[in-house]
Amino acid sequence: MASLSTGEPQEMEVDRRGESEESGDDETRRKSINGEVDPNQPTTTSKEESPVDMDTITLDPEEEDVDLVHCRIGKIEGLEVLQKAKTLTLRQNLIKKIENLDSLSSLRELDLYDNQIRKLENLQNLTELEQLDVSFNILRKVEGLENLTRLKKLFLLHNKISCIANLEHFTGLEMLELGSNRIRVIENLDTLTSLQSLFLGTNKITQLQHLEGLHNLTVLSIQSNRITKIEGLQSLVNLRELYLSHNGIEVIEGLENNKKLTTLDIAANRVKKIENISHLTELQEFWMNDNQIENWSDLDELKNAKSLETVYLERNPLQKDPQYRRKIMLALPSVRQIDATFIRF
Repeated sequence: MASLSTGEPQEMEVDRRGESEESGDDETRRKSINGEVDPNQPTTTSKEESPVDMDTITLDPEEEDVDLVHCRIGKIEGLEVLQKAKTLTLRQNLIKKIENLDSLSSLRELDLYDNQIRKLENLQNLTELEQLDVSFNILRKVEGLENLTRLKKLFLLHNKISCIANLEHFTGLEMLELGSNRIRVIENLDTLTSLQSLFLGTNKITQLQHLEGLHNLTVLSIQSNRITKIEGLQSLVNLRELYLSHNGIEVIEGLENNKKLTTLDIAANRVKKIENISHLTELQEFWMNDNQIENWSDLDELKNAKSLETVYLERNPLQKDPQYRRKIMLALPSVRQIDATFIRF
């Protein structure tokens, strides 16, 4: 394993909510996709840190998994000896430019999370790459990835990307993470026919559209955007998890073809009535907290979901009822968790 010969500074924690669970540190499923990133949380690397000289880092030519986390690396250089490397982790450093990686043609995974990179470049020789993470940088465009046709997972969380583009060659891509950027329109995804998970939380998207070609999509997260209507999901017949919290949705609709849904999150919207979901018989988790639900009869919409285990209804008018928990238990006997509290039998 590569190591720093001088003392390493202690690693600080970074709030990585709002991202897919495979990017960044492990989080619970709910935390990882709730579409929020704390703007007050300092980044791991201080701008005032001085880059370390690469000569002080010991590299093992036999190592396949090279881990150079928080080593204060300022420039990618001197890594040519890592000819056997399959995984290269350079997260939480001071890197400003992607360079000098041409000789590492056997790399399968490259992690550049939390650096100061402004451009996706100099990756054309890494044709074996299957996973690329350049989250928490200062990218403005998706570019320079044309040769990475074997890529299966692409993480670009928390950058300054304004549009979805230059992805048409990723026909084998299975996961795309573009949360916490500046995207306004869902577009240019037609060729991503293998895509299974799409994360677009915390952007400026106003409409669910241009998703028709994503027949294999099982997870769609578009939390903390500007969506006012549930639409454009007719072709997503394999969708299992749909996250729409923190938008401006007023009516539950447009889910007629999404019969495989096991998780539906419409928390923190403007919904007044639970409706049009009685056909979602495979539902296991239903998040409807922070809305305007006031009629107990609405819960009848969930009675066909025999495997329903988790229901969030807190901070709705319903919660004012002193028999709130008891009434949910009676209406939905399969439920094992109401809000954040498990039911005790």
